[in-house]
Amino acid sequence: MTAQPTQSTQPDLLYSEEEDALRAAVRDLLTDHCDAADVIARAESDAPHDRELWKALGEGMGLAGLLVPESSGGQGATHREVAVVLEELGRAVAPVPYLTSAVVATEALLACEGDEAAKLLSALASGRTIGVLAVALSTAPGAPVKSVRHEGGALLGELTGIADASAADVLLVPAQDGGLYAVDAAAVTITPQISLDLTRPLATVAFDGARARLLTSDAAQAVRRALRAGAGLLASEQLGLADWCLTETVRHLKDRKQFNRPVGGFQALKHRLAHLWLEVVNTRAAARNVADALSTASADTDVAVAVAQAYAAPVAVHAAEEALQLHGGIGMTWEHPVHLYLKRAKADSLVYGSAGAHREVLAGLVDLPAPL
Repeated sequence: MTAQPTQSTQPDLLYSEEEDALRAAVRDLLTDHCDAADVIARAESDAPHDRELWKALGEGMGLAGLLVPESSGGQGATHREVAVVLEELGRAVAPVPYLTSAVVATEALLACEGDEAAKLLSALASGRTIGVLAVALSTAPGAPVKSVRHEGGALLGELTGIADASAADVLLVPAQDGGLYAVDAAAVTITPQISLDLTRPLATVAFDGARARLLTSDAAQAVRRALRAGAGLLASEQLGLADWCLTETVRHLKDRKQFNRPVGGFQALKHRLAHLWLEVVNTRAAARNVADALSTASADTDVAVAVAQAYAAPVAVHAAEEALQLHGGIGMTWEHPVHLYLKRAKADSLVYGSAGAHREVLAGLVDLPAPL
């Protein structure tokens, strides 16, 4: 069931002690298991997802079930804790299906009732099963969703642009009859697509009579809830990415010398970094606001999601572009990880709706029509 919106209250943008402790634990794990060189090598292979890292996050730390109630085998946490995890995953450009499985697919299942959905939700919470919502990654909350046919208990059709489908154990598939169905990934044909972000690969999924299990007859509501949470929490991933780019660029410009002085001491670069710092700080406020709104089921959640994505997406791209340029020659090499961040930022700018699409939604929500 969807939580009922509450009256608007002052959002809490600060991190709690528990959230800071969670951040430290996740960062330590990623430092040990998500080295940039390994991510680059994995991205060039036929197996871009890091299964061992996913096992450590999902089963070892229980992070796959943060949004799942304790009664269903989860941690009973909130979107605020999930946002902290996504910040750290964004900082590492970690090749794990956390956003797609632990957030989007989980949110879709939380909107469903019945034994089938409950059983699958517990499986996802354990981290031993990876679920993916079979909706194109570029689909914005509330936008039309491509679906497949349901005939005689089986699904027929093809869907494109499905993120992390190659890592999935089960797919949550919207059908033309209005239902949301669960399909085992082994029963469908998954064909990789060319993707800019190799750490979050896309695929085409073909359904040729795959047996399906009904999760809910109201797929539209479940999909919208899932995409709204995905779009909102994506801002935290973009925040982590932008923060890494800023931190590493400042460090590099302090170490790099020209004319016997640190490059970062030149006034023009100081201004660029100061501007970028302000953008990152503002992104943090937007990301924390939407995480808090989602966790409290605020009446302003839709506005918070639109604001966060309208702002965070271009900031992440700008931060990655500045990092690439200000790292100079080494930034242009394949061995340096900055290209991973630029590709992730560019790809994320189209995930769950572009910044422009969210600005249009925001204008409608706050009754601010576009000029004629």
